[in-house]
Amino acid sequence: MTLRFAKILLVFAVAIYYSFVVFNNITDYGSNYQFVRHVMMMDSTFPSNRGMWRAVNSPAWHTAFYVAIIAWEIVTALLCWWGGLRLAGTVRGTAPAFNRAKGVTIAALTLALLMWLVAFISVGGEWFLMWQSKAWNGEGTPFRMFTVIGIALLFVAQPETDGQP
Repeated sequence: MTLRFAKILLVFAVAIYYSFVVFNNITDYGSNYQFVRHVMMMDSTFPSNRGMWRAVNSPAWHTAFYVAIIAWEIVTALLCWWGGLRLAGTVRGTAPAFNRAKGVTIAALTLALLMWLVAFISVGGEWFLMWQSKAWNGEGTPFRMFTVIGIALLFVAQPETDGQP
């Protein structure tokens, strides 16, 4: 039971994290919008870099990208809460029942990993060369969250057996 409770608590911890992220992105829309805007405009990357043709200066595209990130975070948060509740509902059940209940959680954690890897590390970090910016470099958080969520996913995905602690 201890391992099952640990898995459930980790899933709920990720759900709480994403709930806070969504809350902050909605209630302080402007601050994080500015981050997305500056990254996409590439206005603080190395001067005269050869990647400036990638810059996007359209506020409509900035808004669309930021709203898509928020929507992605909302879906991830909801799936984490749902997945955690499914796991909690089978915590005292058989190992096969608990394993079957992991589907939503695994989908949620995978969606979270994809957000950090695709939207932030790949698109922001490499396509828009965020790593070149001193003012708008947000690569630390995506790497940290990819690592934390990746560990949670690996732990949760471990198969249950009826004799575990």
